[in-house]
Amino acid sequence: MTRGLLDDLTAEELAAAERIRPFLTRGARVAFGDGAGAPIGLGRPLAYAAREIGGVQLLLGWSFQLPLPLDHEAFPDVRAIVGGYGLRRRFGPGVHYLPVRLSAVPALLHSVLRPDVLVCGLRPGPRGLTFGSEVAWMQAAADAGAHVVAEVNHGLPAAAGDEPLPLAQVTVVTETDRPPLTLALPATAPAVEVIGRRVAEFAQPGVHVQFGPGGVGDAALRALRVPVHVDSGIIGDAVIDLEARGLLASQPLATYLAGTSAVYQWADGRPVLARLEHTHDPSRLSAAPLLAINTALEIDNIGQVNVEGFRGEVIAGVGGHPDYAGAAIRSRDGLSVVALPTVRGGRRTLVERLSAPASTSRSDVDVVVTELGTADLRGLSDAERARALLTAWGE
Repeated sequence: MTRGLLDDLTAEELAAAERIRPFLTRGARVAFGDGAGAPIGLGRPLAYAAREIGGVQLLLGWSFQLPLPLDHEAFPDVRAIVGGYGLRRRFGPGVHYLPVRLSAVPALLHSVLRPDVLVCGLRPGPRGLTFGSEVAWMQAAADAGAHVVAEVNHGLPAAAGDEPLPLAQVTVVTETDRPPLTLALPATAPAVEVIGRRVAEFAQPGVHVQFGPGGVGDAALRALRVPVHVDSGIIGDAVIDLEARGLLASQPLATYLAGTSAVYQWADGRPVLARLEHTHDPSRLSAAPLLAINTALEIDNIGQVNVEGFRGEVIAGVGGHPDYAGAAIRSRDGLSVVALPTVRGGRRTLVERLSAPASTSRSDVDVVVTELGTADLRGLSDAERARALLTAWGE
């Protein structure tokens, strides 16, 4: 079926494949840009060219949708540093999920995962071509020496504050004017709204706030009643709401934009994005009071956190969860909060044994919040933590 998908390329896609082909060799590693600005127009041309070369390795990031056909003849080895919506149920023979925290990705790109080619979306600016709706790990890939094969997208917002990429390092394959990929607003539910209000009570005026994607983080930001600084991996629609209510104390900082079209319009012209080495730097993050608001798929009875999946099925990924949680517990007047409903998808979320290895250790969790209560785990032994967690599940 995949071969059929690659045999019906348009004339424009075939021309793009021809322009990509000179940069591919057997055994080369190609990193494919992620996030809202993923160069999806180059997905099929890349797979087509790689199939003709054979033996090309593929590295993927946070995929909103499947960005290209995972054809085994084109890419016998596919690795992803994050799960993502587009990669659910895609992992298996030849397609590997890497359990790595985001802050470690730049170092890997300079060593065992060094890419030969970075295929990404760029936007034109007054000083040259820059990233648009995310910077993430892609700047590190370019710094590691990858040749940048670009889809120039005039529809991407001007939100990255980094210097333009060197022209000699970039080959423009195609141009488009396509808006960034969008994520729908998280669905609301009474339990999640209660959780959001409970979490918001921990925010002191002027604290730096990080929040994970999804309904819990969104509800917590919308429940805030004091001015805060946003210092997070992602900027979403809730940040716009925060500004509209006069509670955004400074220009926010993140490495991804992710949300509805309103987020990309709001961010255009604001240099709110930076590379992972800056956004996820634990020393920088812990220097100010940091309230880290993250969720989980499940948590065990001593506070270990699973954010990755269930029994071999990858749902999300380690991501920045342990980066921000670890920084928050080091931060004076900061707090690492894990907030989750007591039941998710019919499953009880407090378990004796996690369904997957722990994504974030128990030592990096200060407080656990549910719709039924709050468990403050600071200064407690494992036995005491187990009793405190039961109270947060109403027991």
